[in-house]
Amino acid sequence: MSRPLLEVAKLTMRFGGLTAVDELSFRVEQGAIHGLIGPNGAGKTTTFNVISGFYKPTAGEVRLRGEVISGLKMSQVARRGVVRTFQHSTLFAELTVRENALVGTHMAFRPRILSALLGSDTQDRRAAQARAEEALDFFGLLALAEVMAGDLPHGHQRALGMAVALAARPEIVLLDEPFTGMNPEETREMMELMRKLRDSGVTILLVEHDMHAIMGLCDRITCMSFGKLLAEGNPQEIRNHPEVIRAYLGGARHVA
Repeated sequence: MSRPLLEVAKLTMRFGGLTAVDELSFRVEQGAIHGLIGPNGAGKTTTFNVISGFYKPTAGEVRLRGEVISGLKMSQVARRGVVRTFQHSTLFAELTVRENALVGTHMAFRPRILSALLGSDTQDRRAAQARAEEALDFFGLLALAEVMAGDLPHGHQRALGMAVALAARPEIVLLDEPFTGMNPEETREMMELMRKLRDSGVTILLVEHDMHAIMGLCDRITCMSFGKLLAEGNPQEIRNHPEVIRAYLGGARHVA
């Protein structure tokens, strides 16, 4: 079996007497859209927090291309190519769309005070601008570059959050409930953007409750329950898995 891009191996995260993630293991293959699902409280967001470096795991490992990244700081994880978005918008509402996208370039083009004072950072500034504009163009937002982020419709704000992530040039992006609050048309457009992002070479791991989106997007799905791995497979296998139906789908026979 080939080495996966991202591997979660017997991951455990405890908070006092509460075990939020319990020896969870799964693999994310390069170039895949991989879903992480489960009922509220299953441990999905905690798993994202450990992968992205927000938490240091109690036990187990997270590996990127075989390198252990669990226990590293969030900035160190991001520099290795693992970039996360959040369920609630983390945009700067009073900055323009362009300025928000520039935030995503800061790891590659970190400002240096002396260079800025001497005016010798022009090349880096131009490179950062070009990368930010490339990310905005990818998501169809370049025409809105001078609009304040807080004035964007909800769907465009979600797309801008992904553009900020893309500007960081990730190998894998972790999307936390990207379809929350979207109407059906916005959901359809976001699904197309995710396919486009995957086709550009970025691997996607997403937590989501919108089962229509999950089933329509994902190559593989990992289902959690009470911090543990419940089931794993392709959408058809998950849709018909009896344990998933009982624990997650509330007894419904199929997922639309």
